[in-house]
Amino acid sequence: MNRKQICSVTMRLVQFCRHGDASGVRIGVEHAEGQGVIDLKAFDISMPSTMKEFLEMGERGIECAQRALSSGRCMVAWSDLKLLAPVTSPEKVVCVGMNYRDHCLEQNAPIPEEPVIFSKFPSSITGPYDEITLPVNSNEVDWEVEMAFVIGRRGKHIKEEDALSHIVGFTVANDVSARDWQMQRNGKQWLLGKTFDTFCPLGPALVSPGMLKDVHKLGIRCLVNGAVVQESNTDQMIFKTEKVVAWVSQFVTLNPGDVFLTGTPPGVGVFRKPPVFLQRGDIVECQIDEIGSIRNTVV
Repeated sequence: MNRKQICSVTMRLVQFCRHGDASGVRIGVEHAEGQGVIDLKAFDISMPSTMKEFLEMGERGIECAQRALSSGRCMVAWSDLKLLAPVTSPEKVVCVGMNYRDHCLEQNAPIPEEPVIFSKFPSSITGPYDEITLPVNSNEVDWEVEMAFVIGRRGKHIKEEDALSHIVGFTVANDVSARDWQMQRNGKQWLLGKTFDTFCPLGPALVSPGMLKDVHKLGIRCLVNGAVVQESNTDQMIFKTEKVVAWVSQFVTLNPGDVFLTGTPPGVGVFRKPPVFLQRGDIVECQIDEIGSIRNTVV
């Protein structure tokens, strides 16, 4: 699909399983009137069961999802399913650090001149309503609401003006971070502090670019136990989506299913006075206007 075709797609893609069948992963598209999710494999038996395989199909998969959405058939009610992370086992989880102007200001850090790139292991991904597990070897676990996006089309050395045609959808992420491991241990490399199991809640859906008025003018916030701890707007992003795609694709080939986290606004726990960290029983909700929200309990 070209840029114009990608921008005209309007759908919310999900990964789900039916209650009582955790191994039966399916791809679905949300019904436009909110009645449930259309099971793509039930609609067309040739469709794969995982989002990564679906995205690797390219245009054929998207066209099938559009037909299924138009048909309204093979619906699964919300009460009969559990939403999973929209992508599991991606090849890459690429993260951008220090990418909100107001977040840099809260820590008296200079505005980066180039994107600051790090990674989380794919095994850190968990579902939009799954639990966040506190590690036994960290006492400083923090929240970070982030807008994420997923690559839908393979590319290398992608130009900024072509970047949006490589993105299948946007979603909500929490870049959960063990600050002691990120800032004090492991040579102050960020990876280990960012990549404990369950440290990347993701969801609830992949929202196609055509459904968003302006991805860089969306309210973004995080609540802990109902209290707002982060609130900003994606217009604070230093390096916009297209720039991030073009920058990273200089170094690595981007493949369908690759997940990008685009940075967090101010209000994280580590920079509060005194610092505040997540405790067992806390409920963390991350919200982005027009995209959705995820809600995870800390255990």
